[in-house]
Parts: sequence; structure tokens; C-alpha cells
Amino acid sequence: EAMAASCSFRSAVRAPPPPRGLAGARRAVRCCSSAAPTGASTSKLVLEVKERLEREHPGLPTGRSGRDDDEMILWFLKDRKFAVDEAVSKLAKAIKWRQDFRVSELSEESVKGLYQTGKAYVHHSFDINGRPVLVVVAAKHFPSKQDPLENEKLCAFLVEKALRNLPMGTDNILGIFDLRGFGVENGDLQFLKFLIDVFYYYYPKRLGEVLFVDAPFVFQPMWQLVKPLLKQYASLVRFCDAETVRKEYFTEETVPPDFRR
Repeated sequence: EAMAASCSFRSAVRAPPPPRGLAGARRAVRCCSSAAPTGASTSKLVLEVKERLEREHPGLPTGRSGRDDDEMILWFLKDRKFAVDEAVSKLAKAIKWRQDFRVSELSEESVKGLYQTGKAYVHHSFDINGRPVLVVVAAKHFPSKQDPLENEKLCAFLVEKALRNLPMGTDNILGIFDLRGFGVENGDLQFLKFLIDVFYYYYPKRLGEVLFVDAPFVFQPMWQLVKPLLKQYASLVRFCDAETVRKEYFTEETVPPDFRR
């Protein structure tokens, strides 16, 4: 259950071409990059990362989503294309964030104030690709009136909730930003930066696609500021209208209430 992305957010790990010669083979063994390992070799890498985390970051918590969580370690190894050093570094950062942010303590009750505004929610149905759906209603977001930390807590709570709903065989979620009615007062670059960090550093490869729905002209300056921050993530973003959401991502029975005719 690992918040961010190895820039492609695709669940498949593409292996680079095998290195040539004995020196290259040795490099491949050291870096674990000659191919995506399977079975016993994968277990060995997970154990190596676990031992490194215990040795180098003994203060990090253990247990679910902790430094000895095999499933989380494997996910971050895949994200880093099985490069152990990179996986250890990224895992340490993510687990420390979870500890400092007290992610495990977040609950519907703890975020109730903002949750009840309806500004963001996890839809009760999956999209047509079987992905959990996180909806953000931008017109209900007022950064000048709402506590930034509480907004971040609501975000983390909802991402956790969406990931808990992942069906077997599905690795990522669909994000929908409903931009109908978006105004200057709803713009929040600070929060968008937080969101980008969340899905790059803390929940890698967990965001499969992002829909910006019916973006008004006033949103364009915000997009020009955000797009460079997204880097490769920009390829995950699709601008579309509400009709596209209805027709291409849901059935009549599963479409979110905000997008029904």
C-alpha cells in the first residue's frame, strides 16, 4: 500500500537491454537491473532492502507500511526498477513522512470538517477499468478559508482509502478534478505541489490517470505553473468534458453523481 511515482505510473517494469561482457554482467548483478527478478531473487532483494533499512534507519516504524513491510518494499523496488540503493532511499523518505504525518491515525472522524464539504471523496464504484476513483471538486476548495494542513490530511486519508479499495490485479487509481465553476479563489499552487510530492515520493505508481474536467479559461495560468512541476507526470493528465467522463470511464450505473445528466 505504498504516495508518488516513478514518472510513468505503469505497473509493468521495463527492463533495460542486458549489459555486454563479464563486466557488464557484474554490474547487472550489483545493480539488479539486467531484468526484473522473480521468485527467489525477488525475495532476496526484499530481504536486502529490509536489512538495509533496519541497519541504516532503525528509528523508522515496523509493521504495516513500515520498514519491514514486504509488500511495500517490493512495490518500491518495482518503482525503482529493482535498484536497491534507490529503493532504500525512497522508502526511508516515504516511511518517515508517514510517521511524521501520522497517516495511520487518519480517519473519517479526524478529517470530518473538510470531508463534509464534499470537496473530495472516493467514489463508491470503480471506473470501467476496475480502478478506485478519487474525485476532487475544485469549486469547493477555498485555500484562504481552509487550513492547509487539514487539506493535506484529507488528501492523505482519501488516497489511503482509495488504495485500500484496490481490487486484485489493479495497481492504481483514477483521479478526477472537477473544474466546473473553478475560480481564482479556488487556485492553490501550494496544495498542488503537495499533491505532486505525495504521488511521486510516497505513493509511487499509484495514480494511473488524471482527468481535468471542463477546465475554464481562468484555470490555464494555474496549469502553466503546474505543468513543469509534473515533468513526466504530465502525460497522465487528460483534459476532457463531463460527457467524456460519462461515456468513456463509467457506465450509467457507476458514474459519480456529480457527472450524471
